Amino acid sequence: MNASFRAGRLSLATLVGILVVVAIGQMVSSATTLSILTQAGIFALFATGVGILLKQNGMVSFGHAAFFGISAYCVAICLQETQWPAELIILISLVATTLFGFVLALIIVRVPGIAFAMLTLAFGQLFYQLALKSRHLTGGADGISIAWPDTLFGIPTSTLLENHVIFTICWVILILTLALLVWLHHSRFGQTTEAIRDNAERATFIGIRPTIPRAMIFALSALITAAAGILAAFNSGFISPDSLHWSVSGTVLMMVVVGGYWNITGPALGAVIYVVAKDWIGDLSTHWLSLFGILLIVIVVFTDNGISGALNHLARRTGKAAAPVNPRGETS
Repeated sequence: MNASFRAGRLSLATLVGILVVVAIGQMVSSATTLSILTQAGIFALFATGVGILLKQNGMVSFGHAAFFGISAYCVAICLQETQWPAELIILISLVATTLFGFVLALIIVRVPGIAFAMLTLAFGQLFYQLALKSRHLTGGADGISIAWPDTLFGIPTSTLLENHVIFTICWVILILTLALLVWLHHSRFGQTTEAIRDNAERATFIGIRPTIPRAMIFALSALITAAAGILAAFNSGFISPDSLHWSVSGTVLMMVVVGGYWNITGPALGAVIYVVAKDWIGDLSTHWLSLFGILLIVIVVFTDNGISGALNHLARRTGKAAAPVNPRGETS
């Protein structure tokens, strides 16, 4: 496919997605529904960050909740202890979390498989314990309320926190992130990282050093996760050590597996399904997590790539069924 045609199609899809989100934000009047969809958008961004690490590097992280929480704590503490503008603090938080992720990745991406997952778990729990014990900075187990200024990016904070506005912000950021990742996937860098993922030894033989590309993908994953953490902190006005616990990373991994990480949009789909199912099934049963666990087992056993893979397979079969058949019985 021609690169300019692909870019045009991606731009059009992105624009249409943003317009749909804006329309939904204006049409849905229920504050509860918008609140649930906002949470779904935040966790979809979180899951997208974890999913891109799996897709491009083939690595499983049990510690990404650390990036989710660190970015929010950085904002909360800086707002409390400094007189810096909130906009600058958000930027510093994103940059610092990304740089930390890159430096950390230079060490741990050299370790394969389960050992890598255990290292991310160890680092994640280290920051969880630091947040829990540093009461003078983080408030310990009680957490910390975030004192957002009256205006943010020139807009009253009260306006940004209106249900339809925060919903639109979260989902527009998610759509723009997905568009960026689609572009990255088709770029030379994206193809290089996939080559390293498939066979690092062969990539080394043709002159590709795997450490830096892997670390860059890890840093990108940390950046996306950090953005989700800041959005969550802005939406709730609160951050606690629970946000850094490994169980949060495990829950997001479930979302990624349910949605399917081989498709860029799969993790986001899995997150939306999880958050909506938690609200809907939770009202019907106290054992909703068990029901979701059964769904997870079914998806892993009977699909190649989660729900997104099943939908793609169904679309391909439908397309073949709809295609005209020539006298030899072959689809044209």
